[in-house]
Amino acid sequence: MSAILLTPPATEPLSLAEARDFLRLDHDEDDDVLAALIAAARLRVEAHTRRALIAQHWRLVRDCWPASGLLKLLPVPVRALEAVRLWTEEGVPQELDLTAFVLDAVSAPARLRFARDTLTQPGRPFAGIEIDIEAGYGAAAADVPAPLRHAIRLLVTHWYENRALVNASGEVAAMPASVLSLVAPYRVVSL
Repeated sequence: MSAILLTPPATEPLSLAEARDFLRLDHDEDDDVLAALIAAARLRVEAHTRRALIAQHWRLVRDCWPASGLLKLLPVPVRALEAVRLWTEEGVPQELDLTAFVLDAVSAPARLRFARDTLTQPGRPFAGIEIDIEAGYGAAAADVPAPLRHAIRLLVTHWYENRALVNASGEVAAMPASVLSLVAPYRVVSL
């Protein structure tokens, strides 16, 4: 299943002021750099955990309905199922009734159940099903779990203080162990 970001988060889980305070910077000369590092750190934490931190809208695309009648949805946490479309042979999207689906937003990955016998397969062989969701902990930074916010803080600090892509030993810089330990409990793994 492909995932396409439709609407990115309106804010970041860490403000410039918080980043400056944590870095003990008393100037705003590096605000552009800090803003880029905050966004990059959020993206890195989201990719590693397979979670959306701040509310954002995604389109999940599938070729066909699975025979099991169950779809796994990422990223998590899923806040709402917004739309399900089926593309016809004529290339026209057909909106499906959302009451035909049951969303389990508590699981990670989230699950979408449907009655197999009530849904027809799409009319085109590729990307015939589109599922729009809202994912994320909420619209504000305070909604994001504290360990994930702290992981972003540490990652921003690490990248700010170590601006080279390669460290002194010649290795490509990796995510610090402290950050990995903070995000580990939130990581969604596939089995």
